Amino acid sequence: MLAAWFRMKYPHAVVGALASSAPIWQFKDLVPCDVFYKIVTDDFSESGRGCSESIRSSWKAVDNITSTDSGLQWLSEAFHLCSPLKSKEDAVSFKSWLSETWVNLAMVDYPYEANFLQPLPAWPIQVVCKFLREPSLPDKDLLQNVFQAVNVYYNHTGNTQCLNTSQTATGNLGYIGWYYQACTEMVMPMCSNGISDMFEPQKWDFKAFSDDCAQQFGVRPRADWATTAYGGRNISSHSNIIFR
Repeated sequence: MLAAWFRMKYPHAVVGALASSAPIWQFKDLVPCDVFYKIVTDDFSESGRGCSESIRSSWKAVDNITSTDSGLQWLSEAFHLCSPLKSKEDAVSFKSWLSETWVNLAMVDYPYEANFLQPLPAWPIQVVCKFLREPSLPDKDLLQNVFQAVNVYYNHTGNTQCLNTSQTATGNLGYIGWYYQACTEMVMPMCSNGISDMFEPQKWDFKAFSDDCAQQFGVRPRADWATTAYGGRNISSHSNIIFR
């Protein structure tokens, strides 16, 4: 995004830009808020039979299993969690962790080994989807397969002793900086419906997002900043930008 915008803003100084993975229209009123999760889902659907369907089925399976204390314990042990799940709130956080894991996999689905967010094999989603071929399995069997899938992301090296649900990227990435930026200038509305995507239905709630930013960083987001600063969809006068 910075590469594209740099070329747009300073064409006298920049000859061209390679804008790799640059969602410059993922902002207020430019595209539907569910576009991002549809694209992530397509990555999984195209990488293995039954893959996205298994993930869609897993949310209800988690709800069913975590409805009892013994189920919370079972899930904690099945996923080798560093901190056991002890409440319904923990189960909700667990599902958020899973959701972010699938999104991260889509963002780093490179055709070669890489370690940007985590050490991963080439085409990691294809590797993950080998474990997610049967969406109609009983809850525990399905979730054991989900564990094998997320273990590809968190334990490709085989050196991880337990899975930490408080982070989804390598600790030295410093990704908290992105959350602050999203809470100030880069407000990117996202939602899901659980039908055209594999995620749980979730509406875009700007007020809740703003309140979370205020609580976490003491700032309020400017929803119109990016479109005002860079022109939104009005980019027809710009040139020499490669989006890929």
